[in-house]
Amino acid sequence: MKKADLILYNGKIHTVDRHQPSATAVAIKEGKFIAVGDDATVLNGFQDTGTVLINLKNKRVIPGLNDSHIHLIRGGLNYNLELRWDGVPSLADALRMLKVQVALTPSPQWVRVVGGWTEFQFAEKRMPTLDEINAIAPDTPVFIMHLYDRALLNRAALQAVGFTKDTPAPPGSRLEKDAKGNPTGLLLAAPNALILYATLAKGPRLSYEHQVNSTRHFMTELNRFGITSVIDAGGGFQNFPDDYKVISELNEKKQLTVRIAYNLFTQRPKQEREDFENWTSSVTLHQGDDMYRHNGAGEMLVFSAADFEDFLQPRPDLPDTMEEELERVVRLLVEKRWPFRLHATYNESITRFLNVFEKVNREIPFNGLPWIFDHAETIDERNIDRVRELGGGIAIQSRMAFQGEYFADRYGPAAAAHTPPVKQMLQSGVPVGAGTDATRVSSYNPWVALYWLTAGKTVGGLQLYGDANKLSRETALELYTKGSAWFSGEQQKKGSIRVGQFADLAVLDQDFFEVDDEAIKSIESILTIVDGKVVYAKDDFATHAPPTIPVLPDWSPVKNYPGYHKDAAVVAKAPAAEAVAAAGIHSCKGSCDVHGHHHDIARKSNIPVNNYTAFWGAFGCSCFAF
Repeated sequence: MKKADLILYNGKIHTVDRHQPSATAVAIKEGKFIAVGDDATVLNGFQDTGTVLINLKNKRVIPGLNDSHIHLIRGGLNYNLELRWDGVPSLADALRMLKVQVALTPSPQWVRVVGGWTEFQFAEKRMPTLDEINAIAPDTPVFIMHLYDRALLNRAALQAVGFTKDTPAPPGSRLEKDAKGNPTGLLLAAPNALILYATLAKGPRLSYEHQVNSTRHFMTELNRFGITSVIDAGGGFQNFPDDYKVISELNEKKQLTVRIAYNLFTQRPKQEREDFENWTSSVTLHQGDDMYRHNGAGEMLVFSAADFEDFLQPRPDLPDTMEEELERVVRLLVEKRWPFRLHATYNESITRFLNVFEKVNREIPFNGLPWIFDHAETIDERNIDRVRELGGGIAIQSRMAFQGEYFADRYGPAAAAHTPPVKQMLQSGVPVGAGTDATRVSSYNPWVALYWLTAGKTVGGLQLYGDANKLSRETALELYTKGSAWFSGEQQKKGSIRVGQFADLAVLDQDFFEVDDEAIKSIESILTIVDGKVVYAKDDFATHAPPTIPVLPDWSPVKNYPGYHKDAAVVAKAPAAEAVAAAGIHSCKGSCDVHGHHHDIARKSNIPVNNYTAFWGAFGCSCFAF
């Protein structure tokens, strides 16, 4: 009989295994569960002199959570750049955080708040104004993005990106201007979010070294909530293979703490088929290993099929060219036997997508090829059946938790009460996986998503769903574990605490099955294990925690505001804005050996500091640690 590397005992283990729903102990060897059962059986049968023992102290244990649709790779590259307002309870707190970070941020860097929050989470129930942002940051560029609908730029940011009265807005968007024709700083998706993403992309990036550090911190933040696996859905301005080098390096060095299956997202409108022809010829399906592997195409297959879910705007009508362009790509993917996924918000779009899929299937049978609709907020019963008949799955995300008020206002409470119709999906037999679509819309916190699924409420407290569309906690957790594993073809490898499956689990600080609804949002993991190794630990298990790494660069918002804010306490811990300002804006020491400029004068001047070749030099300023 095998002896274990690690035994966890004296726990309340919810296995998500119908053959053995509960246990108190598990034994782990070489990254897999080798025993699941009661304490006596596991300890007596699998303990050896070298076995590490952890007493779970009667805590609730669940399989590691698996986000079936997130943007981890892009989020990791930028995590240390971003001031997160996820979970912040009031706008006053959020603006205090902004003030502190403005004082810490050196030129030419920006302060960025990018997704994960909504005005309805704030006690004030409103967004910041441009006047408030400009008063806090007269000189430092500030970019604040709210969901998919808008971005707020202060005057310094407008200057940094070069927006003037002559700047046109891309089609499907608006650049608000004042009576004199000058941009105010409000960018609106109407409903195309390209203006938001393209403007954000103009900001300075972290150095490669700091991107590595940033990605590691983002994975630790996900581990904090019990996430052990994700499917990365690609994203705009996330180019393969260049933007995947950090993750590849971390995997080679055995430093990943989250399992990642990644999909490839086309980046070139009207050249989508060429992208996928190249990738299907050069990338082997599922290439990689159990920590980092390829997963197929999408979520963007063709740009003409993007039905953006800005619920402040009317539903977009997709162009007449969509079917022809989508068919060319889907036909190629089915021929190459590549799984694919497609962003699909509205039932009207889904009907047209399915028409294309069924046409291709008649000529080149899907024949069990996995494919996915992402989001599917307003899909109807007939289209759910069509998805099932074609062998597809539906990945749902907690976007309504952040946009439910907007949806209900536009389409009415009756429509909102079954958006998305998760119970109908499950009753039809369609595979369903849960996730967030983080980081630019919803928060990555899975417990907010589980609260939304089970309590039926938005983060602002609006009751969206009655009992007819709320899920039991057992069902919701299954969607976030075993259910999501289907979406990377790994349902036999992970998603349950079962002998032979990957040893990925989370020990919770509160019992998900016993706390009241509102407490679900504040659940965290106090011990997260991936591949049989402790990747995160605190409180009773702090002695098992892996070594910490510093946050880079020194001015990163993550130093003072590490990710999701459980309550306002973290705001009070940060240094006072006035004290930071008095200590000096920059962390530079001495003069600049390259340019000899005075930084404070440069920062407050009209010099185009966002132009690296004009001001900072082709190789960058030596006094900034990017």
